[in-house]
This record gives sequence, structure tokens and C-alpha cells, in this order.
Amino acid sequence: MTGIKKSVLIFSILFFSLILTSVIPAQTKVGYIDSKRILDAMQDSRDAKLRLDNLVTQWQGELKVLQDSLAFVKDDYEKKKLILTDQLKEQTEAQITALETSVTNFKVEKFGENGEYFLKQTEFMKPVQDRIFKAIEVVAKDGSYDYVFDRNADILLLYVNENYDLTLKVINEIEGK
Repeated sequence: MTGIKKSVLIFSILFFSLILTSVIPAQTKVGYIDSKRILDAMQDSRDAKLRLDNLVTQWQGELKVLQDSLAFVKDDYEKKKLILTDQLKEQTEAQITALETSVTNFKVEKFGENGEYFLKQTEFMKPVQDRIFKAIEVVAKDGSYDYVFDRNADILLLYVNENYDLTLKVINEIEGK
């Protein structure tokens, strides 16, 4: 986070806090959760992570096959290029280029910015996140909380009263306790 963004964030939090404390000092109830602990406590979350890890392992295996194939063709070409005809050299170089493109495309397709990894991560985690948000909503409404913050988010909390930690209540709500 850049200095300017951090300054703006701190200023915004302080401004927001000042407004809340001056307008409705005794009526605002704030709680927080620890989303990492909640995710770690949920079997659905662990299952989704395992499914994603299995996919990544599969993709890494496929990538290794492509990379090994490329390395074999390159090595074979280096050993034989002195005795190959110009036509065979061109064919082998074209094959090497095609394999390099395949490796690059595979990496981008699976692990790139909008790759399959991120799509699958979203697909697998969406039901988990929906359950968490529903549980947070129930706990917040039952406890009459005005605001619930996630202590693992980018929001800076300067002070946290442990009495307002709703993490266990959210976990219990998810587990139906």
C-alpha cells in the first residue's frame, strides 16, 4: 500500500470514527470477526481448498509433461543440429517455437490473471462465502451490532476490545450450534 493510500485510509477511518462518536456515541455497536479463523474452522472451506489443490497438482503435472517434451526436443535439436538439413532445422525450430507457445499459453490459461485457477477458486469458495456472510448477518442482527469488521481485511483497526469478537458466534451459527 502506498503512503498516499495509507494516509487516505487512516484519515477516512479517523473521520468515520469522529463522525460516529460525535453523532451517536452511545447507540453505535461495533463488532469484528476473524475471517481466517472462520475459514479454517469450516469443513466446506477445507474441502474447497483441497479440490483446488488437487486441480493445481493435476495442472502442474500437465505443465511438467509439456516442459519435459520441450526440453527433450531442444536437447535433441542441440545434439543433432550440425548434421540436420536446413529443412529439418526449420521444422525442428518451428516445433520448438510451437511447444514454447503451448507452455506459455497453458500457464496463462491455468494460472494467469483471469485464468482457470481464479475461476475455480471463486466457484469453489462462493458457497462458503455465502454461508459466512449469512451467519455474520444473523449474528450481527441478533446482537444488535451496527458494524462488523473483519480484522484480516485491509481496514486498519487501531484498538480492538476482545469482548466484541464475534468469530466464535459466527462459527457456531455456521455449525448450527
